[in-house]
Amino acid sequence: MKNIIQNINKAFDHRIRLGIMSVLMVNESVDFNSMKEFLGVTDGNLASHIKALESDEFISVEKQFIGKKPNTKYSITPIGKKAFQDHIAALEKLLQSK
Repeated sequence: MKNIIQNINKAFDHRIRLGIMSVLMVNESVDFNSMKEFLGVTDGNLASHIKALESDEFISVEKQFIGKKPNTKYSITPIGKKAFQDHIAALEKLLQSK
């Protein structure tokens, strides 16, 4: 059972990043306000974690206008989906170890 935590991804250490990825795994895309409501976080807190996940290329950001109001939507990338699935699998393996 060598290096059991090797595949646990540090990018998902924070509960907000874990929440963002979890929401995006089960939704095709989510807008900023919905994500904020799902997670119960502030604008600034959410924005900083979104930026970190975007810079790792785990999520994509689409900005548009609906009427005259800006709307930002997030979705998980194939890289992000694989990384998150690997992270969850590593956690499950850790929980099952003796």
